[in-house]
Amino acid sequence: MLSIFGKTRRGYCDRVDRRDFLHIGGMALGGLGLSELLRAESRSAGGRSHKALINVFLPGGPPHQDFWDLKLDAPAEIRGEFQPIKTNVPGLDICEVFPRLATVMDKCVVIRSVVGATGGHDAYQCMTGRPLNPAPAGGWPAGGAWVSKLQGAVNKSIPPHLSLCYKTDHGPWGYDGDGGFLGIAHSPFKLVGGRNETSKRENMTLQGITLDRLQDRRSLLTSFDQIRRQLDSSGRMAGIDDFTQQAIGILTSSELADAIDISKEDPETIARYGKGETGFRDDGAPKMTENFLIARRLVEAGARVVSLNFSRWDHHGQNFQAVRQDAPLLDRATTALIEDLYLRGLDKDVTVVVWGEFGRTPKINPSAGRDHWPQVSTALLAGGGMRTGQVIGATNRLGEYATERPVSFQEIWATIYRNLGFDLRAVREFDLRGRPQYLVDEGVQPLREVV
Repeated sequence: MLSIFGKTRRGYCDRVDRRDFLHIGGMALGGLGLSELLRAESRSAGGRSHKALINVFLPGGPPHQDFWDLKLDAPAEIRGEFQPIKTNVPGLDICEVFPRLATVMDKCVVIRSVVGATGGHDAYQCMTGRPLNPAPAGGWPAGGAWVSKLQGAVNKSIPPHLSLCYKTDHGPWGYDGDGGFLGIAHSPFKLVGGRNETSKRENMTLQGITLDRLQDRRSLLTSFDQIRRQLDSSGRMAGIDDFTQQAIGILTSSELADAIDISKEDPETIARYGKGETGFRDDGAPKMTENFLIARRLVEAGARVVSLNFSRWDHHGQNFQAVRQDAPLLDRATTALIEDLYLRGLDKDVTVVVWGEFGRTPKINPSAGRDHWPQVSTALLAGGGMRTGQVIGATNRLGEYATERPVSFQEIWATIYRNLGFDLRAVREFDLRGRPQYLVDEGVQPLREVV
C-alpha cells in the first residue's frame, strides 16, 4: 500500500493506544484488492451530475454548549467560560472561538437538536446514519458506500469513496465507514490507516514521507516516481488483468498525486486554511487543517464522498482550555472550505457536514471538563444547494435535551442523500440474507427546513 507514516501517540478516555500515520490509497481494502472496487464500479450506473459530500467528523464528542448553543441564562456551573458573538445572520449567535464562521453563517445551517446518539465513542452514526445495533446481515453500509455502489466513479483515476480519517488499530472512534452488506468493494479508499496495516509492508510504500513532509512536493513526487520505477523493473505489470492494472494506475496516478498536492494551490488559498499541527498530542486525530483543502481538491478531481476527522474533543478535564486551543483551527479550516465552495461555484453541488458522536454534559465536572452526553448534540451543514442562514431546533435552558424540532442522524443523512441526487424510496438493495434495505427507514424525510 502507499503509506505516509506519522508519529506514535496514545490515549483517549477509553485508554486505547493511538498510533498515527497517513497512507495514500492501498491495494488492500478490508482484505480485497482495489481491483474488486473497480470491477464493482464498472457495473455501476455512472454519468450522473457530480454531487459530492465532505463529511467532517469531530471524534470524542464536541461540547454543543461551547460551540453553537451557548447557555448564557444557565448557572455558572453549566454556562461555562465562553461568551457569544454575533454572526452575519441577525439573531444567530455562536461561541467566541468561531469568529471566522460567524462571517459565513449565512451559508450554514446550525442544528442544535441532534438526538438518538447511542453514546459510544465511534463515528458509526455519523458515517451511516444508523445505530450499530440492530443491523442487517453484513452490517449497514456507510453513506459513501451507497454512493459508490449506486453512482460509481466520476473519474477512473479517483475512487468515488475516499477517507482522510486517521484510524487507530483498535479504537472505533476512527471508523470511517465500510461497505456493509454492499460489500467491501465499496468501502472507502483509505488515505489514512492504522499501524498494523503498515507493519505488513506489502505492495508499494512511499519511502521517506512523514505527515509533516506531506506538503513537500519534491519528496512526494520523488516517492511516486520510485514506485513507478519499482513496478516497471519488477515486471509486476505483466500478466495481470485490466482491473488490477487500473488499480495500480490509481495508486500511481498523477491525478491522485495532484489532488493531494496542495502546493499547486494559490498561496493565498493555502494561507486561508492555515497551518495544521503535525506535532501531535498523545491522543486524538490529527489537527490537519490542510486535510480540509485536500478534501476539496479530491472532490474537484472526481471524488463523490470524502470523510475526514479532526482533533479530539473528549475533554473530561480542562474542556475550556482545550476548546480555546483547537476550535480556532477548526474555525479557520471550515470557513475556508465553505468560502472556497462558493468562490468556485460548488455550493450547489457539494454538501459539508461537521459533527460528532454525541454532546457533553451540561454540568461542568470538578476537573473543568464535560463528560459524555448522548441526549443531545449539534451539527453544522453547508452547501448542497440548501436554504442556509438558519438554526434548526433548540434545547432547554440548561442544554440537557431538545425542546424544539429534534433531528435524528437519519434525517441528516436523508438530507445529504437528497442533496446527492437520490430518491430515498427508489433505492433498494438486499442484505446478505436477501432482505430489502433502503437508504433510510420508512418515513424518514430530508429536513424540510432546508430542501
